[in-house]
Amino acid sequence: MNLSSWLNNKGQTMSAFSSVLACSITYHNGFFKTLATMKNRKQTLTVSSSFSIPFNNELKKSMEELVPIVSSRRAVNVSILTVLLWDTLSCFIAMANGEVLEVERYTDSVEGFTLLRPSSWIKVDKAGATALFQDTNKGSNNVGVVVIPVKITTLSQFGNPQFVADKLILAEKRKESTKEAEVVAVSERTGEGGLQVYEFEYKVDSTRGGMKRIFSAAFVASGKLYLLNITHADGLESPIEPDRRNTLEQILHSFDVAPST
Repeated sequence: MNLSSWLNNKGQTMSAFSSVLACSITYHNGFFKTLATMKNRKQTLTVSSSFSIPFNNELKKSMEELVPIVSSRRAVNVSILTVLLWDTLSCFIAMANGEVLEVERYTDSVEGFTLLRPSSWIKVDKAGATALFQDTNKGSNNVGVVVIPVKITTLSQFGNPQFVADKLILAEKRKESTKEAEVVAVSERTGEGGLQVYEFEYKVDSTRGGMKRIFSAAFVASGKLYLLNITHADGLESPIEPDRRNTLEQILHSFDVAPST
């Protein structure tokens, strides 16, 4: 691990610690404030009961009227404590869901494509990839683009979306590390200038990284085949949370030929 990665991880750890501390302080402040209120009320009742007042019908009536008031106050105290506990739990749930994935526009004017990319993910060089962005916390989560020269002018000359999806799954199953691969969704959309774009979603269970969710898109333009691959961990123990999935789908739908200048 290099120094920049260590500092980044260190910063995230301190950020998480600060969030936990904030939750704890909020909870304890509210909790002890409630205890203080209950204590003051108890003292008030004790002082009131220390007076020597003859027990007559009027006093009996007053006591009977006081019972529902005290019970009501106890119910309010319990409700306040429940709210405080729930707020604290919500804090921890929000932290467990992970960071919000922000995106920014990335355009490669040389190769002629554009897409949204996670702004917090780092761009890395890898053989065979025209562009690759990796999650700083988990490198197997990535967004990659490959550009290959081809002789066809449209994707339909290669096959329909389902045909291409079958080829993708077949290629995945041929890998030694793949235990299982399954197509989830296949679709087609229109890109810049009427461009034909195929989109795919499939899941792969691999000996390298476990269960993964993969979103892919492809189009042909200017004698080149453009392929987008978005890979993200999606196991049973830690599935993709809804907001993260929505962002990945947003990236998928943003993949297009770069607008002409």
